[in-house]
Amino acid sequence: MGARACVNFVALTSPSRQPSEPAMNRRRMFNFRLYVADQTQNSVQAQANLAEFCREYLPDCHHIEVVDVLREPRRALDDGIFMTPTLVVLAPPPVRRIVGTLSQTLPLLQTLKLGTQAA
Repeated sequence: MGARACVNFVALTSPSRQPSEPAMNRRRMFNFRLYVADQTQNSVQAQANLAEFCREYLPDCHHIEVVDVLREPRRALDDGIFMTPTLVVLAPPPVRRIVGTLSQTLPLLQTLKLGTQAA
């Protein structure tokens, strides 16, 4: 059960020019925003599942922001969040939402286009 490496990308260049070394080493970052409701069982489970998923499949190429809708209700409403836990995948585009505890790895892998083999 090995961890998957970050997805690397190469900037497009003209045919006569090779990509620079820094461009070759850039990693695609995954930015997540997880909306939770305080320390409810589902919210705690979603945070733990997301953290474990990122450790396993996205080491060193993810950022997780946790928003507690009980502390920031206006922000949740402005962002169109009506259920918790809700994960918003901000990057890479397109923006996607997943509602639930994130306990199933396969749908998360598919949503993030990381393949279909679960750990």
